[in-house]
Amino acid sequence: METFDVVVIGAGPGGYPAAIRAAQLGASVAIVEKEQLGGACLNWGCIPTKALIGAADTLARIKRAAAFGITVSGVSLDYAAMIAQKNKIVGQLKGGVKQLLTANGVRQFTGAAGFVDRNTIEIDGGAGSPPPAGWKDGAPEVTRPTERIGAKKIIIATGSTSAMPGFLPRHGRVVESRSFLDITTLPESLLVLGGGFIGCELACLAAQLGVKVTLVELLDDILLLLDADVRREVRAQMEKSVGIRVLTGQALENIQANDEGVSGDFGGQTLRASLLLCAVGRKPVTDGLHPENAGLKAGERGFIEADNCCRTAAANIFAVGDVTGKTQLAHYATAQGLAAAANAVTQKPHACETLVPNVIFTSPEVGTVGLSEEDAKKSGRAVKTAKFRFAGLGRAQAAGETAGFVKWIADAGTDQLLGAAAVGPHATELIAEAATAIRAEWTTRELGRTIHAHPTFSEAWMETAHALHGEAIHAPPRRKP
Repeated sequence: METFDVVVIGAGPGGYPAAIRAAQLGASVAIVEKEQLGGACLNWGCIPTKALIGAADTLARIKRAAAFGITVSGVSLDYAAMIAQKNKIVGQLKGGVKQLLTANGVRQFTGAAGFVDRNTIEIDGGAGSPPPAGWKDGAPEVTRPTERIGAKKIIIATGSTSAMPGFLPRHGRVVESRSFLDITTLPESLLVLGGGFIGCELACLAAQLGVKVTLVELLDDILLLLDADVRREVRAQMEKSVGIRVLTGQALENIQANDEGVSGDFGGQTLRASLLLCAVGRKPVTDGLHPENAGLKAGERGFIEADNCCRTAAANIFAVGDVTGKTQLAHYATAQGLAAAANAVTQKPHACETLVPNVIFTSPEVGTVGLSEEDAKKSGRAVKTAKFRFAGLGRAQAAGETAGFVKWIADAGTDQLLGAAAVGPHATELIAEAATAIRAEWTTRELGRTIHAHPTFSEAWMETAHALHGEAIHAPPRRKP
């Protein structure tokens, strides 16, 4: 039996960076993946959705071209070609992951991994695995035999998958996000169940491509993790600019599906659509892992608990990413993976970073980081806040992208930056500056004194810092009480 210093289970955004970092630190490393390198993020999540959203955004810009004196005619949509381009991007990036693992000397195994004990992993190749290394292109898929490998340290990075509640009918017209991204013909109408970031992103994508979209959320509002003012901005633009019908505060009941379409009852009305997209959450992937054989016990919801150093209850086993039940974001999984690798190979414990930016590719985009205004109020912490709307920026006016704002949340006593939010154009990029400033423990005064290039969208951060002290140059002064 072949034995490695570190074995990583799962090759998603938590797993493959962990394997590479462990190899960089001098360990002998193996990685086991039962499906595709890159995991859900690269193959069925972050990357494919952003490829399609990029195409939808391009179409939306073309439709707005007349405002810039540009006349465009004969525009048509080939969704199958969009899917092909999405698949090409995914394939290129997946090939890049394989090259990086190989270049760093990481041994790669294909199959489902399960614990035999704390130091032994059994890999079930199963049917349909890729041909062994050395086979010619076009060789048929084969069934790999079950094999075992040993490990001094193990990192669990098996990720999560879409949850499909039992009350939903099992029919081809009821899909989750992974299946939705593979259809090659857009439905005429779409019913989205769930107002979290996945449901809202895919609703915006479909609506921008001309699909009639209705989004239903059981809770009182969509994107409830955001501050109320940010939610209002997103929802208003989703409804008015993108054309999505958003229904909240009640359950979708009596859901039915047949070859003609889907239907469900909401508040005394019957909603009908060609397709239903379920986006009500995700669950950890632990099928066949048998953590109990390694002395681990999954929590009540199936997650494997790990501390801030990614250590589990078993001394030689670490866990990272969605399977831990913590912040379910690819970039956080990567940060956890790097910390776990360092802790698996070196003696000094490395805690994972805790300041995690959150980005949502809706229309408009959203970016947040640090403490929210609502969380500050709930904790009783005294904070001060200020906003600056993009409409006050020359760059935003020139680009025709004036909706939305940025917001700072700062400590009322020390002026230290604690949190930030951006909603509007390029918010997912703009939030990086806020994350850097908060991590550096800057005050709003320091941020305001930092010269920002003109004309740019990032000037909004500087203006907001000034606004927090009533000194914004490009916003009217606050009214005196």
